[in-house]
Amino acid sequence: KDDGSKFWATYKKVSTEYDNDFLARANDDMGIILTFAGLFSAVNSTFIVGMQPNPGDTTNALLLQLIQIAVNGTNSVPDISALSSSTGVPSSMVWMQTLAYASLAFSVLAAFGAVLGKQW
Repeated sequence: KDDGSKFWATYKKVSTEYDNDFLARANDDMGIILTFAGLFSAVNSTFIVGMQPNPGDTTNALLLQLIQIAVNGTNSVPDISALSSSTGVPSSMVWMQTLAYASLAFSVLAAFGAVLGKQW
């Protein structure tokens, strides 16, 4: 064999080892990212659920109105203007929920990218 074929044989051997090592490290990194994104999404979803307004408050207010109608009769209908579908959430709560939903979206996007990277 001449020097040129030895060079290319050595190059192929070294580059194959490097590529295999690189792909193994990338695959391990993608697995770590996927695990972290899944755990973060689970914790973040728990906080999002905890920040939601309590639907029991609206139900209790409506039940109180029904009881007042039943006790006072149908002639004296209570004022229902105090009831609203929105309870006036503070702007800080809106910002916290916006950031929580944005971080959840980015976490799911990172997990999606990791799955695509592992399947490639």
